Amino acid sequence: MTKVVNSAAFVKGVAKSQTLRRFPRALAESSAVGYDVRIVTMPLLAQTDADILGCFDVLSELRPHLQQGEFVERVRRQEREGGYQLAFVRDDQRVTAVAGFRICEFLAWGKILYVDDLVTASNNRSRGHGGQLIRWLADQARGAGCVQLHLDSGVQRFDAHRFYLRHRMDITAHHFALKLE
Repeated sequence: MTKVVNSAAFVKGVAKSQTLRRFPRALAESSAVGYDVRIVTMPLLAQTDADILGCFDVLSELRPHLQQGEFVERVRRQEREGGYQLAFVRDDQRVTAVAGFRICEFLAWGKILYVDDLVTASNNRSRGHGGQLIRWLADQARGAGCVQLHLDSGVQRFDAHRFYLRHRMDITAHHFALKLE
């Protein structure tokens, strides 16, 4: 049996009734009763090139056209030119979910957090990692003074649409694109 432990929530729960020194002991006790304990981190911002590269495998599930050799520089360019940020969740030191986002302002909506990319590794779906990221993104948006969180989703991504609707998002527009060749 596997017990997934959200490190911050677990520490918070332990801290209410015990000291933080008990955290390693509590993990050991969980292991002793037959649990395979995995630590799932709170979302983190990718700050180093290694952090960014660590997000590639998961993000390429959503964006298969990306090339690993160009990925870090492409993310760095988007950071410099457009305010792009990359956040991720780890489970046992493996990146399991990734979100690319930016804070922007529009005449139509005001200041918003726009999610460019949101994906959980296919072998880690339905474990709460995507929900953890979407809640974290909403907190980031509130903290930055944004009035809304926006994202676009391909019309074929039915599972993603159900996920967004479960997280109280509304379908508010159609997105149109014109290829310029």
